[in-house]
Amino acid sequence: MLKNCVFKDSVNTRKWMVNAGIRAVKTMAQTAVAVMGTSTVLSAIDWRMVLSSAIVAGIVSILTSVAGLPEAPCEGE
Repeated sequence: MLKNCVFKDSVNTRKWMVNAGIRAVKTMAQTAVAVMGTSTVLSAIDWRMVLSSAIVAGIVSILTSVAGLPEAPCEGE
């Protein structure tokens, strides 16, 4: 479960941070598009809700990435 956990010595922390950041930004963009898609017209979009939902999704993505990222394998592998 915690194969590529960021807290292991064999995981390159800098590489993990870059990969986790990229993954979080992608998740935030997907969430923003999904929330905007629920509005019937562009003028009805609640931008505060879009932004807050995207931020929460980014935080959850980072926390999920702590368990491990396939993009940042252990150095011994």
